Amino acid sequence: MKGYIEERAMEIAVYIIEHNATVRQTAKQFGVSKSTVHKDLVDRLPIVNPGLAQEARKILDVNKSERHIRGGLATKEKYLRENKTGRIQKAESSGCRWYQKAI
Repeated sequence: MKGYIEERAMEIAVYIIEHNATVRQTAKQFGVSKSTVHKDLVDRLPIVNPGLAQEARKILDVNKSERHIRGGLATKEKYLRENKTGRIQKAESSGCRWYQKAI
C-alpha cells in the first residue's frame, strides 16, 4: 500500500473520531467518495493501525444504527418546509398521520 493512502486512512479515522462525523460528512471534507472513506476505514486502516480502526468502527456502527432515524427526520423537515411555502397541499388530504400531527 502506498504511503499517502495509509496517511489518508489515518487522517480520516482521526477526523471521524474527533468530530463524530458520518461517512458522507467525512467524504465531503476530504474530497473523496463515500466508498473510498469506507474502504479506508474497513479494509486499510486495520492493517495500519488496528486500535484506531476499532475506535472509528464504533462510531461507524453508531451512525449506521441511527441512519434510519436521521432519514425520517430529514423527510419530516422537508415536508414541513414545503408546507410553509404552500407547495404541498395533497399531503394534507392524503391521510398521512405523522404529517397531520406535524402541522
